[in-house]
Amino acid sequence: MIVAGVGAVVTLGLLIVTMNTGCPSEERVPACTRVLFIGNSYTTVNDLPGVFASLARSGGHRVETKSAAVDGWTLANHADAPATATALTAGRWDIVVLQEQSQIPAIEEFRQTQMYPAARRLISAIRNQGARPLFYLTWGRRDGWPQTGMPTYASMQSAIDDGYLAIAADQRVATAPVGDAWATLVARGAGGTLWQPDGSHPTEAGTYLAACVFYATIFRESPKGLGYHASLSPEAATMIQEVATDTVLADPAKWPAPSE
Repeated sequence: MIVAGVGAVVTLGLLIVTMNTGCPSEERVPACTRVLFIGNSYTTVNDLPGVFASLARSGGHRVETKSAAVDGWTLANHADAPATATALTAGRWDIVVLQEQSQIPAIEEFRQTQMYPAARRLISAIRNQGARPLFYLTWGRRDGWPQTGMPTYASMQSAIDDGYLAIAADQRVATAPVGDAWATLVARGAGGTLWQPDGSHPTEAGTYLAACVFYATIFRESPKGLGYHASLSPEAATMIQEVATDTVLADPAKWPAPSE
């Protein structure tokens, strides 16, 4: 059973579900946006759904978020998991975010045999619930993936972009381009603030960047000037807000809003 509450954490089997409530009822209303995040540690580290919710509220939006995530899980794991299906059907979601395991999108074989079949199943289930799917385009490893012919961050990021954008186009699903915003900060010399020492998971700055990208993608508004900065300095938050805005809103045809 799911019990609502701000920051509530519920276990459904092995699936960890975190919740940030803020909507008045289970009915969909224009004044409130409900977002379910399906993924793994790139979603749960630093509580991306919670950071997004706080950022959205600072922009005057009523939101409710939940994450259904297990460290290391793939979309194929989620597509087969009764607990993920329960999380999807337990609420009247407006948007459901899909985040693949961080390496799979970079390899063509893994895309075709694992990511794409699972994504299609999940997208169908999401649309059957009347919700809009949204891909969470993640970032490459700081040192690339040399064992697979991607010796640098840039080469891995390019492969991840290709992996997400192909299935997004095939299924007509919008994408939150977190990886593209990440690449911009790397090009500006600020990439060192985004990765944890493991070169994979996000720091609080990396998670804040992701939240800003989701804000711009979902609400079609700039996060520039929002007062919620998480633990970041005003200067760092402002730079991230600007990069997220430019990434998403400068080319709305490339990064459209989530649709049915």
